[in-house]
Amino acid sequence: MPSPVSTSKNNRTTVAGLSVDNHLYTLVNEKVCPAVNFDNETFWNKSAKIIARFTEKNKQLLDKREKLQAKIDQWHQANPYPYNLDDYKQMLYDIGYIVPEKEDFTIETTNIDEEIAHIPGPQLVVPVDKPRFAVNATNTRWRSLFDALYTSDVIQKNKSADYDKELEKKVVTYSFDFLDKIIPLQEGLYHQVTAFQINDGKLSLTLENGNRTSLKDDALIVGYAGNPDNPSSLVFKHNSLHIEIKIDPEHEIGKGNLAGVRDIIMESAITVIQDCEDSVAAVDGEDKATVYNNWFELLEGTLTADYSRNGQTLTRKLASNKVFKDLQGNELILAGRCLLFVRNVGHLPTTPAVLNEQGEEVPEGILDALVTTLCSLNDIHGKSKPLNSTKGSLYIVKPKMHGPEEVAFTEEIFAAVEDLFKLPRYTLKMGIMDEERRTTLNLKECLRVARHRVVFINTGFLDRTGDEIHTSIQAGPFAPKSRLKEALWLAAYEDQNVNIGLACGFHKHAQIGKGMWAMPDEMKAMMEAKIGHPKSGANTAWVPSPIAAALHSIHYHLTDVWENQKKIMQREHRDINDILTIPINTQKLTPEEIQKDLENNCQGILGYVVRWVDQGVGCSKIKDIHNTELMEDRATLRISSQHIANWLVHGVVRKKQVEDALQKMAKVVDEQNSNDPNYEKMTPSFESLAYQASYDLIFNGTLEPNGYTEPTLNKYRLLKKQSN
Repeated sequence: MPSPVSTSKNNRTTVAGLSVDNHLYTLVNEKVCPAVNFDNETFWNKSAKIIARFTEKNKQLLDKREKLQAKIDQWHQANPYPYNLDDYKQMLYDIGYIVPEKEDFTIETTNIDEEIAHIPGPQLVVPVDKPRFAVNATNTRWRSLFDALYTSDVIQKNKSADYDKELEKKVVTYSFDFLDKIIPLQEGLYHQVTAFQINDGKLSLTLENGNRTSLKDDALIVGYAGNPDNPSSLVFKHNSLHIEIKIDPEHEIGKGNLAGVRDIIMESAITVIQDCEDSVAAVDGEDKATVYNNWFELLEGTLTADYSRNGQTLTRKLASNKVFKDLQGNELILAGRCLLFVRNVGHLPTTPAVLNEQGEEVPEGILDALVTTLCSLNDIHGKSKPLNSTKGSLYIVKPKMHGPEEVAFTEEIFAAVEDLFKLPRYTLKMGIMDEERRTTLNLKECLRVARHRVVFINTGFLDRTGDEIHTSIQAGPFAPKSRLKEALWLAAYEDQNVNIGLACGFHKHAQIGKGMWAMPDEMKAMMEAKIGHPKSGANTAWVPSPIAAALHSIHYHLTDVWENQKKIMQREHRDINDILTIPINTQKLTPEEIQKDLENNCQGILGYVVRWVDQGVGCSKIKDIHNTELMEDRATLRISSQHIANWLVHGVVRKKQVEDALQKMAKVVDEQNSNDPNYEKMTPSFESLAYQASYDLIFNGTLEPNGYTEPTLNKYRLLKKQSN
């Protein structure tokens, strides 16, 4: 054990020259290190060296971002819109914002789990600081299709009924029609089936007319439970995803159809990103200890969450594996939990959880790499039951990197962490989020740098739009936020991400992802729109809830991602000029249009920030100006605050106009949260910390580093915690 100098005055411990918050120090020393059999003195001593080694380079990379931004601002100020696109592009090359592409290559990552390499399907992103959400998401590997259809708006329902029997029938009809499409019978339809039987390694079905039939493709049935002559479950595999049909003619739902089917269980979210970043509000050592503890307990299989139902307190636990028999009667075990990624923070934030020898907050991303890996050692070494990664890999999503130089920096950090824990090189896998403009324009070279580690890329419209606005904030007034999705750059960016991923060998090797569906209660609209993601060549896409995961999994049955990817590999890459086309407003806006967009932005900012600052909620459903609940996190806040900042720069709106809109929308947000007993009103004083944070995010928007909201949010959340 080290000999720390405890300082009770500020609840910190000094070890290896670091000042560590005692919540974190206790977690590491008394819980994690003993459990993973790693010496805590070695951990702190070597961590101190890694922090010292990389902190200055971290600062230099952030400084380079600022210098590049200043040069871009100066160019736009000297070259008002409309400018020459070729001149603009040449400037970006000249300053090193865009780097020349080198020869073609293929990624070389090894030891990738099947869930990433070979199973297309939905992906959940969940705040790891909330056990209820973290456990529920991890258990979303399997979800009821009947429940998802019944509780969502996919099928029209009779809202006046406590239980809608007609809706139940529609749910069963919808589900059987789906089965008819993907697991068709040689004769008849599923609503005509009266019995199932496993016979000589095949599925035999009896129809209501007495005929016997079978599957058109016998290979689709892979297992069952119960008696082969009267199975209680049947397990199918289609497009790499499993479906379980549960059979019980005595069940209330099973009685309602000839086949006695009581439910259809979809293999739903295949992977989950347990998030330490945008969806959490972790601003100090206490918060970070909670984040790390939950990640540790997820991998150990011990994380639980209490919840109330009908006046009773129940405990949600992590799911066990599902056990069936294969068609020969042997045991068939299917994973009961999703494969977990952990998302560390990016290079910008620092954290007071640990201070260096100079008393400075350490880069939070470096601390995340160190502690999330420490927490994962049992799983990496094959000691967790069940294992998260059967390949001994740790999957870390690294967000908000700007270009290949910053990806290389993450590569260096991961290598140093592997050396600390004596792990084989490339044990730590990297997910690269293509959500910053400099990464989009240099994606191929980013992947080259990470070619031995990369397992995931995705597009994130929200953060990417926030960076688009901030990078080009001096170029001219942006189009209204509602029109930004129509911009040329966005479609080009979405296409090019897939193009480059496939050109670099992601097909059946790594994940290409698409962004979040932000309206968790609008599932009918999601079912109409989000099939576009697997059709676009993405083998995963983000969904906001377990219900959405079950429904979105249907899309991966209705379209073959692998075949789509093969076709996409033949298409031409998008012109870089399309990606560089800034969505400057070219239409005359009426005062009413301007005011509508301004108030929409202000309401969204206040609605999100008030929960973040006052309650420490980093991601939740927030009512928009029309009272539609949207899933909001820091990425949506970045867009809204930067959009107003851009309009202020170019005189589309005035300071007084924005202030008036903020006050007007504060009243709206207060009313929308009137039923929340923990809510603190912003009106009539407009002096709350949450209101001030919102104000600063807008009026200091041009000064926020790359438009990120973390520095301001963290500042005001810490002030709020200190005032309680």
